[in-house]
Amino acid sequence: MERKLAAILIADLVGFTARMERDEKGTLEVLSAYIDETAVPLVGRHHGRIVKQMGDGLLASFDSAVDAVSCAVEWQNSPVVGSDPLRFRIGVTLGDIIMRDGDVFGSGVNLASRLEQLAPPGGVLVSDAVYRVVGNRISVAWEDAGQHTVKNVAEPVHAWRIGGSSAVCGEPPRPESSGKATIAVLPLHNMSDDPEQAFFSDGIAEDIIVGLSRFRTLKVVSRNASFRFRTQDTDPAKIAEALGADYLVEGSVRKAGSRVRISVQLADARTGTQLWSDRYDHELEDVLAVQDEVARNIVAVLPGRVQHDVVDRSTQKPTDQMKAYDLMLKGKALRDGLNARDTAKARALLERAVALDPTIARSYMYLSDTYVIDLWLGLADADAPAHTLKIARKGVALDNRDVYIQDQLGFAFLCAGLWSEAEAQFNKTLSMIESEAESMAWCGYAFLLLGQHEKARDVVSEAMALDPLHPPAIDWIMGQVEFYNGNYEAVLGFLMGAARLNSLATAFVAASYAQLGRARDASDALREFVTERHDEFTSRGIVVEDETVESLARGFRSMWRRTDDFERLADGLRAAGLTG
Repeated sequence: MERKLAAILIADLVGFTARMERDEKGTLEVLSAYIDETAVPLVGRHHGRIVKQMGDGLLASFDSAVDAVSCAVEWQNSPVVGSDPLRFRIGVTLGDIIMRDGDVFGSGVNLASRLEQLAPPGGVLVSDAVYRVVGNRISVAWEDAGQHTVKNVAEPVHAWRIGGSSAVCGEPPRPESSGKATIAVLPLHNMSDDPEQAFFSDGIAEDIIVGLSRFRTLKVVSRNASFRFRTQDTDPAKIAEALGADYLVEGSVRKAGSRVRISVQLADARTGTQLWSDRYDHELEDVLAVQDEVARNIVAVLPGRVQHDVVDRSTQKPTDQMKAYDLMLKGKALRDGLNARDTAKARALLERAVALDPTIARSYMYLSDTYVIDLWLGLADADAPAHTLKIARKGVALDNRDVYIQDQLGFAFLCAGLWSEAEAQFNKTLSMIESEAESMAWCGYAFLLLGQHEKARDVVSEAMALDPLHPPAIDWIMGQVEFYNGNYEAVLGFLMGAARLNSLATAFVAASYAQLGRARDASDALREFVTERHDEFTSRGIVVEDETVESLARGFRSMWRRTDDFERLADGLRAAGLTG
């Protein structure tokens, strides 16, 4: 290893992820050409050496801080070429580095990376050490960027911004809309006296960003972009405009003794309306464990709150003005009702969504699920299982990493009677899930239908713990799980109010009352069940003349892998007073 004092320059392409989403091959080609034809000669002219390229940028070392800053200024003031020019952030530091096997390490490298992340697009941010060495030796306008607490650096860092040109000082343009809801997670405000606590609060925010990035219905602003607003006392609406965000996640961390309180809120960026907030109080025995648990809980809740708000916005538009993404979300919201009428409406919207844009994978997922619901309710045609599987496979072909789409493929297998394939698929899906509470709960329901009652209860319980504000569908699932685990009082607790989504829920209520010996309540619930079943059949033009287990449970039997599981429900209905 060799140690030396050197100036480190790190440059990073702005908007790399968005460019890659639009045109992966073209982005890599343009970036590679820029580095080879522009950046490499530029660094060489200023007596520097490119140590390594890092996907969307590069790291260079210089023996002189003046050379490093001169290189950065020329880089950012180069003429803009093309309608969509490449823009970079650059950080420059001066410090002791370790050279080994052609690479460089040390605190100077880490600090350069942090300063680059804080620099504005098209701008240069340098450490105080660089400013003091370079000073007025080159003709640039220096702007005091203030103190910054940055990760893995013990003391606050005083930074300086190089001004004097529109390329350096200008505000970045608002990103183009992707059609998805865009969410920005701002650095959590450290309200403790201990600057070390900033590492903890940053870690939570970073984990939330990483966790939210897995959700296909969200576009998440990068850490580099959102963390630029760490120390800026800026109106949230202006922050959202600069980041192109529809929603902002803000919060604070306060440490008192051995306890820490973390407060987080989700707000509508347009109106400032708070959509959700929560507070977490923990003992700080294991900092990383607390950080992981809090971030995981927040990630489990936020996507659902955002999606609910997006659907509310969509419903304010006439259906004929909805785009494919709006139609998909509205169809999903109707599908969540798990009842005959809403499912029919959802299918019509989702078929339109697929016709308008056949590339949205989740449109196929939700469309497939409308047939699954009809199969459960006994309202589907004979070819529905094959049709369901065909549609689900189209969704997987478009996106095989989305756990919700993987979930749906499992239910398509299940409805087709492909029990082994379904079990393997749900085990695979469960292994992919980290914080997706709803997907986890549906895996649990699948294990129930596959006859694995205790496993189902464990999985759904974990999902409910992940999202304490879970949608009614998860209570609908848990009510059935508790029935098969013999907890009939618990069934009644779960299958009430909004969770009484369809006649299947009422069937379990009637059967549970009967198992508890509450004959009158069982009889009343049975009448509700019969009425609901007739309404479901009538909504699809199906005529049922007799009221027997056989006729009214049409479709239910095919749900369970084990016939004795269905018979357990049927016995409860018979005990409640249903014949057959």
